[in-house]
Amino acid sequence: MNAAEERLLPALLEDVMGDRFGRYSKYIIQDRAIPDVRDGLKPVQRRILYAMYEAGNTPDKPYRKSAKTVGDVMGNYHPHGDASIYEGMVRMAQPWKMMYPLLDGHGNWGSLDDDPAAAMRYTEARLSDVAMEMLRDIDKETVPFRPNFDNTSREPVVLPSRFPNLLVNGASGISAGFATEIPPHNLREIIDACIALIDHPDITVEELMSIVRGPDFPTGGIVMGEDGIREAYRTGKGRVFIRARTAVETVRGGGRQIVITEIPYQVVKAKLVATLEQLRLDRKLEGVVAVRDETGRDGLRIVLELKRDADADAILTYLFKKTELQVPYHFNMVAIVNRTPKQLGLKDLLAAYVAHRREVVVNRSRYELARAEDRAHVVDGLISALGVLDTVIEVIRASRNRQEAHRRLTEKFGWSDRQVEAILTLQLYRLTGLELVELQRERDELKEKIERLRAVLSDEKQLSEVIKRELLEIRERYGADRKSEIRGEVEELKIVRDVSVQAEDVIVTLTRDGYVKRTGMMSFVRSGADPESVGRKEGDALRFWTVANTRDTLLLFTHRGSYVSLPVHELPDVRWKETGTALVNVVPLLKEDRVVDVVAVRSFDEQGLSLWFVTKQGLVKRTPLTEYATNRTMAITALRLNDGDEPVRVLCGGDGYDLLIVTRLGMSIRFPASEVGETGRIAAGVRGIRLDEGDEVVDALLAVGDGGAEVLVLSDAGYAKRTPLSEYPVQGRGGKGVSTFEFRSGRRMPANGSVLVRAVLVADRDIRLTACLSDGSLHSFMVDGVPSEARRSAGKPVLALAPGQTVVDVVRTDQS
Repeated sequence: MNAAEERLLPALLEDVMGDRFGRYSKYIIQDRAIPDVRDGLKPVQRRILYAMYEAGNTPDKPYRKSAKTVGDVMGNYHPHGDASIYEGMVRMAQPWKMMYPLLDGHGNWGSLDDDPAAAMRYTEARLSDVAMEMLRDIDKETVPFRPNFDNTSREPVVLPSRFPNLLVNGASGISAGFATEIPPHNLREIIDACIALIDHPDITVEELMSIVRGPDFPTGGIVMGEDGIREAYRTGKGRVFIRARTAVETVRGGGRQIVITEIPYQVVKAKLVATLEQLRLDRKLEGVVAVRDETGRDGLRIVLELKRDADADAILTYLFKKTELQVPYHFNMVAIVNRTPKQLGLKDLLAAYVAHRREVVVNRSRYELARAEDRAHVVDGLISALGVLDTVIEVIRASRNRQEAHRRLTEKFGWSDRQVEAILTLQLYRLTGLELVELQRERDELKEKIERLRAVLSDEKQLSEVIKRELLEIRERYGADRKSEIRGEVEELKIVRDVSVQAEDVIVTLTRDGYVKRTGMMSFVRSGADPESVGRKEGDALRFWTVANTRDTLLLFTHRGSYVSLPVHELPDVRWKETGTALVNVVPLLKEDRVVDVVAVRSFDEQGLSLWFVTKQGLVKRTPLTEYATNRTMAITALRLNDGDEPVRVLCGGDGYDLLIVTRLGMSIRFPASEVGETGRIAAGVRGIRLDEGDEVVDALLAVGDGGAEVLVLSDAGYAKRTPLSEYPVQGRGGKGVSTFEFRSGRRMPANGSVLVRAVLVADRDIRLTACLSDGSLHSFMVDGVPSEARRSAGKPVLALAPGQTVVDVVRTDQS
């Protein structure tokens, strides 16, 4: 075995990849994406500021080409490519992203319309005045330094930061396993909070919120949600909503227009204007005549010209709901603390900054004290020397060289080497009497300074006073009024669809593989009014068919017991023979979520309506429909389920109904729906039917009286029958029920199926049903062609199935 082979060690790929990714994750968390809690800067930002400071690119000097700064940073501190460095510079120079830009840019640095900044060879920059406050005292050993990447120079680990930059300017970043989203705040409020924390270390978050009211965004706007702010300041996570500032103005001739003067933070103005214009072109906003961007030197201004009879408030509500005129903002206040990412509340962030300032002031005071004591020592020597000047001169003249003069002066007068060196370098003009007076004055000043610095280092109260005084200086110099308005409550947005949506009856379909669409009646009729021709992928099957109005809302219930609310008009409007859109692209459902039922609702405010949930295990729950009204777009809990259970059918109706439950093995039970008491939305159900082992509920129906209605049941073998509802006796809830279908098999007669697939309540024989087969094919048939038989009969074949085909579902596909 040679030497090369001896160095090879076997290793699992998972172990190697895990180790390498772990190192990479640690690096990007600590040294790239997450800011330091002390100065609020990411490494690239810190390196940019320090490189510009070292190069003398300060506010009192002319602008300097950005390409030179990028080169300095990349060559000395940040060897990761010029693009990331310049992107860092661009963000720090944009006043619509940072409350206090750290760079003073000259040239094209982008815009609110998301226009990119010009190339770095065209733009110029220098440090802003506030950036100098971040760097002040860095030359006084206030912060630790470390070697740069190639050990040719040193760079600061953190900046002294005279103000709490992390909270004032905010931060945003994504790394491996961690992300941060810290909003900007008002400088005055944050500094006042720091001072309050210094004076009262046990201050509570509620007390801090009387000072820091909430975020303050550079683009202004209205921040809604005091509870979300409180939660974020307490835990580091929370959600608020940012709304644009709008006004309704009356123009000449009596017309009106909506004027937008502030937009939410990080919303792209050009994209917002394009969205508003597209809504107008798509006739989603019938009352808007024109959309204009009138932004200029006087500030942001977007105008929506309205029709005379338009409801401005209703249009604004729609826009807040459907566009970026109102957006959620999610706090995720993560920062690096002692090389570790941590989620911090407001008090934690303030405490970390105050602790950093204490360390900076202590280090600066030690530095200044050492130099003051050294200078005082030298001044004492000079004053002493001027008192015996003639003797000093004689000793120097009698010496053969500097070394001998140094030694003789030390031996004769007992001065230190430092003092003797200062005496030997004393210039002749300083031997005047006036110079002695100046030295004595300097000594007095040095003594006073030394006493003050020693007091700062020995007395915690004095140290706190220095920190507070310096913070107040920053507050006085840079403080500004709040730009964002804070509102305690999040306004509930109720869209008046009569204003924004044109009423139209449509057919909503959902396939087994999760493709959804809405189709106008005209498109359906022009396609031959044939349900079997519905557009779908090969092998996919029709799962739901609902006739609804564009002003209705669909409630989509999943097998996990959750639901999402989806306005019909938001569904993709496509032709009948087109496939549609994957449901996961329309509503926020996981790919593994399976929709088990769909209910169309015209109004949630109608009293007396309830939703009945029937589960596979035979449980029934009844909840008022009003509890399912929501403005949330995420999935919400609809009911609590037992392990292994799932909803089978969700029915909507009022009082006076009977509930009929049908099982897979042909059992059924009918009982008054009033026996199911109303419960809350997230409650569990009660026993509706007692199931035999291996059986489960397959369908449920709501019926009012008998009235000539019939119950149609269909088996997986394509056998069906109609039975008068009156043959189903009304029983008590929770029983075993009665038979509704007789399964048979044998050599002399063909099997009529093994399970029931679906039950349909029919009051009219002119109803069309469409059966979905196991291979994805569709076969339609009329109710009139299904034989009418007794409840315990075996049915007749209504579908001609090929070998291996089975019926998996039945959908009512008439247009009523």
